[in-house]
Amino acid sequence: MQKPRLALIPLLFAASLSHAATDPLAPTARWSAYTAGHAATPPMGWSSWNAFGTDIDEAKVLGAAQRLVDSGLAAKGYRYVNIDDGWALRRNQPDGHLIPRPDRFPSTVDGGFRPFTDKIHAMGLKAGIYSDLGRNTCSQAYGGDDPNLPKGSVLEREVGLYGHIDQDIGLFFRDWGFDFIKVDGCGLRAYGADSPKVKTGNYRALKPVLDLESVARSDIPAVQAEFTQINEALKRSNPDGDYLLSLCVWGSADVRAWGKNFGNLSRTSDDIRPNWPRLLSNYDSAARRELYGHPGSWNDPDMLYIGAGDFDANHLTEAKSHFALWAMLNSPLMTGADLRTTPQALMDIFGNADIIALNQDPAGNQAVLAYDADDVQILVKTLASGDKAVAIFNRGLAAIDADLTAEHLKLRKDGKITLTDLWSKETSSFTNETKVKVAPRETRIFRVQGARALADGLYLSEQPGSVNPAVDGVTKPTADPTVFRSSFGWSGTKGGGERPMYAGFGGARADSTPYGQWLQIGGKRYDAGIGILANSRLEVRNHDYRRLETKVGVDDSAQDRKNGVTFLVYGDGKLLAKSRALRWGQPAQALSVDVGGVKLIELVAKSTGGANEQLPVTWGDAALTSAR
Repeated sequence: MQKPRLALIPLLFAASLSHAATDPLAPTARWSAYTAGHAATPPMGWSSWNAFGTDIDEAKVLGAAQRLVDSGLAAKGYRYVNIDDGWALRRNQPDGHLIPRPDRFPSTVDGGFRPFTDKIHAMGLKAGIYSDLGRNTCSQAYGGDDPNLPKGSVLEREVGLYGHIDQDIGLFFRDWGFDFIKVDGCGLRAYGADSPKVKTGNYRALKPVLDLESVARSDIPAVQAEFTQINEALKRSNPDGDYLLSLCVWGSADVRAWGKNFGNLSRTSDDIRPNWPRLLSNYDSAARRELYGHPGSWNDPDMLYIGAGDFDANHLTEAKSHFALWAMLNSPLMTGADLRTTPQALMDIFGNADIIALNQDPAGNQAVLAYDADDVQILVKTLASGDKAVAIFNRGLAAIDADLTAEHLKLRKDGKITLTDLWSKETSSFTNETKVKVAPRETRIFRVQGARALADGLYLSEQPGSVNPAVDGVTKPTADPTVFRSSFGWSGTKGGGERPMYAGFGGARADSTPYGQWLQIGGKRYDAGIGILANSRLEVRNHDYRRLETKVGVDDSAQDRKNGVTFLVYGDGKLLAKSRALRWGQPAQALSVDVGGVKLIELVAKSTGGANEQLPVTWGDAALTSAR
């Protein structure tokens, strides 16, 4: 049996100290965001939780799988069939072997899921399973008298990964044949010594290291250490690398900044619910994190709730918005509906091949906010073909006539721009600007063709899938006030309401400063560029471009007006260019750098100032071009 996690923490902490002793701004000549597993594009499929909670069984899961196949959704990419919480009966003692619920999953009567996963695989699909970072799961923590929880003694009901990582990961993947694991975090959150669950004697205490409401009360290194162990176990149990790891710590512990380094999916928010305000909250938790999702590691604002509440067949406008927005954010397209009874109108939404293609585009560029207001937003996504996608999102209750401009799209004002509506399939064209009528709660979504404003290359802000903030300069993670806060959460309107909780404010942004202002250096505004804090390092994948062009400087929004910032450009680990030390109010310095043949460019902003949060910097008009 594997030693308990806490016994391993000192070794992992020592390793982290050793790494911290090196200069985090030094070039590494390697892409550091997560690329293990199989998630070159966002995963698609079905999960049991939204429709069934813990009330799951083999017939329900296989019924969903069969509908994926029969409806043609499987052929369109919906491959993963994931069992969420509620499958475990007990952990045998003293060997620690997990036992599924044979009354609910008859094919496991001999003690294992292999016959079940064989059925899923025979249908051409992939199978997923659920566990928790702690000893116990979320349903055990918050499920009340749920009859579907594990049975037995205190130790037998400890079905989470804690203390059993190698054993359980080997069981799930090597022995049972699963392809996907969702790892929840309630076991590291809800079982403190003062917990009512623990005080009853039914659960053992485990000191909380996760706090959804405050990043300051979370032990980030401890959480990362456990995910490090999980990753090591996954590699041992999957020598072919065919697996997916979903981090589900709901935006807590500043995971919106570091989840990209530890798993294929990283939840950016608390659980979604089938109402419009909660959609806004979950969407907002990912919409401004465009530089933190890449091929291999995606932002996850939770599953699609199409099929219930505000997103059922009587609310097709809202359901279509949900699907379009998740596609533009490169979110996993995981439906949680009971597909056995889902109306065809909703199945048609899931099956919109043109919108699926945006989500699955191989460039992996999450949409960037080209216009951002409380009532309407315009999201623009650059595709591998050179085409664009644009979504105009009406968040409110009044119809709007939105102005869509060539500047929003970074296309030429004097050229013809063609829009193809991805719901109606109608086409239209305009020059310079046009008006688009958007109904309340509607998202108009188009594929766009036109002549590029930057004819011989791409702005870095157009290719966020190839730009990784390896070090974003944030030293004091704080709650993000830009996330919509919904009411009627888990506690109804008891207490004082939902407060800002998702950390990650002040991170790297495309076409914006870290705090949401326009990019501006020495009084000159830049419509394109990357905003980030000082003492940061960006990794940029170069797709055969020859030149990097940018204007660099301290952003006018900086509060630190005395410390200088030096900008350095590295190519495959070698210094290619260096600016002079630049201070607030000084004009930008232009850098034009030969990057021909370079695979990985690293952009470093280095300062002797200690308060990075007061020293945002701008890589203005940063672009890769084919010019010699």
